[in-house]
Amino acid sequence: MRNQTPVSATRYESNNIESHLIEKRVFNPPEAFSSKADIPSFEQYQKLYRKSIGNPEEFWGEQASELLVWHKKWKTVLDWKEPFARWFVGGTLNVSENCLDRHLSGSRRNQAALIWEGEPGDKRTLTYQQLHREVCKFANVLKRNQVKKGDRVIIYMPMCPEAAIAMLACARLGIIHSVVFGGFSAAAIKDRVLDSQAKMVITADGGYRRGAIVPLKRNVDEALKDDEHVKKVVVFRRVGNQVTIREGRDVWWHREMEYVDANCEPVPVDSEDPLYILYTSGSTGKPKGVLHTSAGYLLQAALTTKYVFDIKEGDIYWCTADVGWVTGHSYVVYGPLCIGATAFMYEGAPNWPEPDRFWKLIEEYGITIFYTAPTAIRAFVRWGDEHPQRHDLSSLRLLGTVGEPINPEAWMWYHKVIGGGRCPIVDTWWQTETGSIMITPLPGATPTKPGSATLPFFGIDAAVVDDQGKEVPPNVGGKLVIRKPWPSMLRTIWGDEKRYKKQYWSEFKGMYFTGDGARRDKDGYFWIVGRIDDVLNVAGHRLGTSEIESALVSHLDVAEAAVVGRPDEMKGQAVVAFVTLKQPKKPTPELRETLREHVAEVISAIAKPDDIRFTDALPKTRSGKIMRRLLKEVASSGQVTGDTTTLEDYSVLAKLSGDGKESAS
Repeated sequence: MRNQTPVSATRYESNNIESHLIEKRVFNPPEAFSSKADIPSFEQYQKLYRKSIGNPEEFWGEQASELLVWHKKWKTVLDWKEPFARWFVGGTLNVSENCLDRHLSGSRRNQAALIWEGEPGDKRTLTYQQLHREVCKFANVLKRNQVKKGDRVIIYMPMCPEAAIAMLACARLGIIHSVVFGGFSAAAIKDRVLDSQAKMVITADGGYRRGAIVPLKRNVDEALKDDEHVKKVVVFRRVGNQVTIREGRDVWWHREMEYVDANCEPVPVDSEDPLYILYTSGSTGKPKGVLHTSAGYLLQAALTTKYVFDIKEGDIYWCTADVGWVTGHSYVVYGPLCIGATAFMYEGAPNWPEPDRFWKLIEEYGITIFYTAPTAIRAFVRWGDEHPQRHDLSSLRLLGTVGEPINPEAWMWYHKVIGGGRCPIVDTWWQTETGSIMITPLPGATPTKPGSATLPFFGIDAAVVDDQGKEVPPNVGGKLVIRKPWPSMLRTIWGDEKRYKKQYWSEFKGMYFTGDGARRDKDGYFWIVGRIDDVLNVAGHRLGTSEIESALVSHLDVAEAAVVGRPDEMKGQAVVAFVTLKQPKKPTPELRETLREHVAEVISAIAKPDDIRFTDALPKTRSGKIMRRLLKEVASSGQVTGDTTTLEDYSVLAKLSGDGKESAS
């Protein structure tokens, strides 16, 4: 293992995204981990990867036979008519059966499927047998309320077992679910109901967040006040707050469950029948409903869960994502349950009532695998090492990150403070649209580099290309594309094939354009430099914002940074950085200049921020993503006019808007 600090790279031609930050630290998988891993060596990864790329249909066919339970086997592995894919053509199966019924014939029936803790501290455990029973009963509730195969149902729930039960019950009957994140507003629900033409909404009276009650049912009532398409609203009693029950439309979950039994046979569906619609967040315009179908999606979610997280008997696996996001679909519900894992769920915030809540949960439940977002990790850094150091985290054997590129210093903190230097880290790149993990280390096989998602997963033909679609040389920035179809890929945008073609398949012929910028180093490792939309054009140089953010966070005083551009007459765009400091560090003009020079030293003078604005917090969604779009507006005009419905803490934005000019001085 080599352990060196980041150094600056050579400048590249300006028509490509420039990549200046080179990370030279390399961490080999611990021998003790590799000796027990499903993929125990880099050579075995390479052998399987070559097979998966050289003969993908044979590879995926073998995996589908081994991992999934079928009612009728497929006739053709792949029917590809660009840009439309059909996987396992002619096959039938049921997703719920694959996640539940298959585990009931042996000892796994009494194994915990879901372990849950609510924010107030209430606890529940559901074995596979108990979860199967609850899913069958709720599927019968759906039938009792005249929802049938092909209908759409909106699920707007707190992070509790009933959210997963509702998803699996829909899958059991071939009903298409669309989960709406519990932090979204009434307007977001309304948009999704209208676009999907949903017949039912499944919700709760409320949920808990930082000790407060989130009024879910009230939001649903507001969203549906002019709607005539939704016939039923099922309400789960979670917090006991007072809600309005509309006669003839609204029914209580617990009362409906009293009217039904626990016998519900899974409905076989075609491999390409829709499983769910998931709306990706957007600032304006019509909601974009990403459509995922059944067999291919489930196969790749299960296979990536198996190999990326190397789950063993006895593991307790915690993915911190809400089920309202694709990560919650693939790596809380469908992937783990399909392979018979034990998944942990937590309802509330990581810093309630104290900033050590996550570490307390890991210690109490003996969590072995922990998968969370870089934004959360940077928040943990800012809150201080004393919180994780208060708890015994020795049960952990594997760490993961998801959601956006992780800067090297946050990676190192995660490795040392949370993993104790002994846990491999799987830094995963994928999207709502890809359905499952696409670029990732395999923890027993892949040497890792802090900040790199490393290498493609089996069957994924990823490349970095220039504006003409030609693959660029090592360490030259470009656009990240996927050159072959994969089983868990989105099939279309719900009700809008034209938009699907234009958004994902029009940039380069025969290639899926991810929308991300990236580079590959001389070892073939991928370094994601952020969304192409976030690339700054500074005096003719195209700079990825994530590298400037990484440079800022590599300074000892910085906890988190977000970089955006603002119009500049001389340079085209000026670099504006919003920075939060580690406690108890205070902002000063001297520190501002020190940070500007630090960026120049780590990257180059080209990337030196024109403005650094210190802030106590950055505007984020409840999933932890920084809302850079809002920061762009603050940097450019000092005001925000765009959609803020997904923002968690409005006071953060008010402070930024009010103090912008003063902070920039």
